[in-house]
Amino acid sequence: MALPPPDPQFVLRGTSAAVHTLHFSCGGPEPDIPLLFSGSENGFIHVWNLKTHRVDSALDGHGRKSVYCVKTMGGKDRLLSQGRDQRICLWDLAEGRTSVTDSVFTEHVGFCRCSLLKVAQGRWLMAMAARSLEEVQILELPSKTSVCTLKPEVGAKLGMPMCLKLWQLSCGSQPVLLAGYEDGSVVLWNVSMGKVLSQLICHQEPVMSLDFDSEKAKGISGSSEKVLSIWSLNEQQNLQVYKTHELVNAGISDITIRPDKKILATAGWDHRIRIFGWKKLKPLAVLDYHTATAHCVSFSDHSIPRERLLAAGSKDQRISVWSIYAQT
Repeated sequence: MALPPPDPQFVLRGTSAAVHTLHFSCGGPEPDIPLLFSGSENGFIHVWNLKTHRVDSALDGHGRKSVYCVKTMGGKDRLLSQGRDQRICLWDLAEGRTSVTDSVFTEHVGFCRCSLLKVAQGRWLMAMAARSLEEVQILELPSKTSVCTLKPEVGAKLGMPMCLKLWQLSCGSQPVLLAGYEDGSVVLWNVSMGKVLSQLICHQEPVMSLDFDSEKAKGISGSSEKVLSIWSLNEQQNLQVYKTHELVNAGISDITIRPDKKILATAGWDHRIRIFGWKKLKPLAVLDYHTATAHCVSFSDHSIPRERLLAAGSKDQRISVWSIYAQT
């Protein structure tokens, strides 16, 4: 018999709004305090202390418009956030500061989260949906220099980009971008040449979320339908469907593969968090705590495996935090 699913290790309350994005910063040396950043529909970013389970600070930089992406940039003092005010903000949180140091106006009206890739010490590439509906813009940070704009061929009819994932095989190799589009396609772009390497129709509906494992050259995507699509990338840089997995209920908001590439988690419109083995997509657990749509899932980057956590944010204004390392 399968083990019953665990209860959350703890629950964080106090955002006063739906939680749309989560990001851990735990990898620092002791006595570093592990932190969890959350972005909410009311425009606030909360910095949670995972030892006290309380908010250390609340950041307000998006004019009370929903925050749907938060990421740290090489340590927990430099933060990037993206909101429905069409701005991406860069924050300096060192020594208790809570100030926006720079921002990028995206002119994009959708809710496609930007993607970050560290390319050198202090240098990042950022992919974001651009003003023109089908385009993706690549900027270098912190200079905000435009690297390129990725435009589908005339007549491609991909629709809006819905989710983005920048990656490179090894440090110094050419950056590539995986983009999920409104028409259900996943497209692989060569960033430096600005051209499509491969396109694959994975879903009948818009691709809501994707993640990619560059070591195994294998990725996964979810949409508003009942199917998870697993696809692989061969040595000729062609995407191909590897397998599909039928879900009980339709609608995936977010998918993330744990950094050790052993398991993955999905956030469902059916309020549930599902855990799968990444190797064969074997269902491992259904975490049933939330009372409304689960919007986001994030794994912690603790250096000690048994301390690693999974957090889920929901429309019900709560963040559930789970310790599932022992169970898997």
